[in-house]
Amino acid sequence: MNTGNPSDHEHRFQLFFHHGGEYWIHQMHTHQYRGVTSFDVGHRHQLAGVTGPAPHTPDHVHPYQGTTTFDDGHVHTFSGVTGPPIPLPDGRHYHQIWGQTTSGGAIPHTHTYEGVAE
Repeated sequence: MNTGNPSDHEHRFQLFFHHGGEYWIHQMHTHQYRGVTSFDVGHRHQLAGVTGPAPHTPDHVHPYQGTTTFDDGHVHTFSGVTGPPIPLPDGRHYHQIWGQTTSGGAIPHTHTYEGVAE
């Protein structure tokens, strides 16, 4: 409901780009990601979450951040940017994620991780 207040409204729109005979709809989207860390100091961690939004353009990437599962009495945090989109035969795409966690644990250590954002 518009109360007459200039800040009490919204705009919705889509931009269409012509690309190689196809129209790309410039919409924001996210992906669920999952991955696993390296095995260090006798254990590993899992990671999962949702990427930040990105437009559906040919070379887009997504920011992501999170906290690992609680294993061996501690967690690690991580953040990064996905790789570029990897197309699938059905027209969808996915991204790869990889990086290094922050240090943590009774014996301070980090883990490397990798996974996919689908």
